[in-house]
Amino acid sequence: MFKTKKEIVFVILAGIFITNAVVAELIGGKLIQIGPFVMSIGILPWPVVFLTTDLINEYFGEKGVKKLSFITACLIAYAFLILFMAIAIPAAKGISPVNDEQFQAVFGQSMLIIIGSLIAFMVSQLIDVWVFWFFKKRTGDKKIWLRTTGSTVISQLFDSFIVLGIAFWLPGKMDFDTYISSGLTGYVFKLSVAVLLTPLIYLGHHLIKKYLEEDENKNDQN
Repeated sequence: MFKTKKEIVFVILAGIFITNAVVAELIGGKLIQIGPFVMSIGILPWPVVFLTTDLINEYFGEKGVKKLSFITACLIAYAFLILFMAIAIPAAKGISPVNDEQFQAVFGQSMLIIIGSLIAFMVSQLIDVWVFWFFKKRTGDKKIWLRTTGSTVISQLFDSFIVLGIAFWLPGKMDFDTYISSGLTGYVFKLSVAVLLTPLIYLGHHLIKKYLEEDENKNDQN
């Protein structure tokens, strides 16, 4: 089915990327508190999305990330459609362990999260790709940390505030001060995790490079 190891690598990275992006949308309606700060629990899977984005950028280029981002956006929109249908269909009274009010309370908020995240996702991904390749063209294969962290620093600033603004502030579920503090909290959290994940970027880079080189060596021998 897969002719080369590079295709296998792309499918694995794409699967991780899409899964974490969709899961983040579904759980995003829950807010958690860290000290005096509040942020969405949906922020937790995003560092994995950053990691896979950078690896896809590195090995499959700008077009690879853009194509995958558009595919993921379509799948998130599909999830939105399924949620809308699931909310509209009444629960079986006296039989369903989850009633309509409970289902609406959880997934109804997720629908706003999805709308906000779709916009934030595409904006941040396009910015991430542009910044990544801005540094890549100037550093070549060196300074991986610069292009991975640099792209995250800029792109996630937009992502953090767009999604919270659409999902919580504009509908009146969060006041302006909480919106700003939550956006900053989420941004600092994602940025901190991105920095902590830098060694994993290098590890993933090394493992993929070694894996693909084995395939290239076999092709050369043939």
